[in-house]
Amino acid sequence: MSTNGPTNDSTNGRTDGPANHPTNHPTDDPTDQQADGAPRGGRTSAAGSALEKSLRILEAVAAPGGPHRLADVMAAAAVPKSSTFRILASLVDQGFVRQDAESRYGAGPRLRGLSALVAGGEPASIGRVLGELQQATGQTVHLALHSGETITYIQKLESDQPFRTASRVGMRMPLHTTAIGKSILAHLPDAEVRDLIAAAGLPARTERTLTTTRELSAQLERARARGFALDDEENEPTIRCIGAAVLRPDGRPVGGVSVTTVTFLVSREEIEAYAPALRSATEALAPLL
Repeated sequence: MSTNGPTNDSTNGRTDGPANHPTNHPTDDPTDQQADGAPRGGRTSAAGSALEKSLRILEAVAAPGGPHRLADVMAAAAVPKSSTFRILASLVDQGFVRQDAESRYGAGPRLRGLSALVAGGEPASIGRVLGELQQATGQTVHLALHSGETITYIQKLESDQPFRTASRVGMRMPLHTTAIGKSILAHLPDAEVRDLIAAAGLPARTERTLTTTRELSAQLERARARGFALDDEENEPTIRCIGAAVLRPDGRPVGGVSVTTVTFLVSREEIEAYAPALRSATEALAPLL
């Protein structure tokens, strides 16, 4: 999955926000009350300020055993239902929380990415898998999570080669220009892909970027058949990547892994030879993400 991005972080797409999350939110918290039972006005309540509520809700969502039901999040955070409902909807919109098909809530891509930045990396088992892939290929390896209309890099291991790519942990990049992004799109329903394209468009980042739905659809079909996608200077000149999606048990992509090279050192045929090692890495990472 395409990895490298130019130093100019120009993509600020919306983040993860499932279509079935609540969209009508109360403007205030009528259920919030003081200890004596009288309603409170303003921005605070017996449950605390809006910021305090949001932080407690994030803690409840990230607690072990997730994803969690709305009622469980509300109880754990000690925040009234209307406030919990509204804050969760906003956190889903921003990609810090993810809502599944059963309306349960878990950590979203941006929360995972923030956690990785603070902790200095992922669990040792994830680092081991990525390290083995880097050693097997000798190239730069990226791990990214799907974040709405973008991917967010959460891990990068540099190559043994005397060059460095511009990508960095925390950077968000388009789906249609990157190998990781295209491998994710290849595993999403057609209707969802159309919605993502309609929202983000297909802006060009290089002369080789795919900017029509026909071109992109043909590549996604090929990626599905082969189990990996290519970025051949579509995201950054002289950079060539191969990427594969990390899939949940239900087949939905959570993110992906890529191997990144430079065109003047590694040919298309040579980078495609990394596919078996790449697929082994994504399968090993699936239960860890």
